[in-house]
Amino acid sequence: MLTNMILEFHQLSEKIRKLAELTHTLRRENADLRHRTIAFQDENAELEPRIDEAYQRVVALLEKMQSLP
Repeated sequence: MLTNMILEFHQLSEKIRKLAELTHTLRRENADLRHRTIAFQDENAELEPRIDEAYQRVVALLEKMQSLP
């Protein structure tokens, strides 16, 4: 009986250790994803004006082409 309780205690301890390890891993991954998200948002903010400029140039070129005979 006592041996069975000790075995169950060790099994429970192992499960808790694995859960703690998984929690730590997920927290690291979450922090990494947050940093990457911020980096992508910054990159998007930098690219937005360039895309707008390219769009305006294409619109101007199309207007110019439509006015040609």
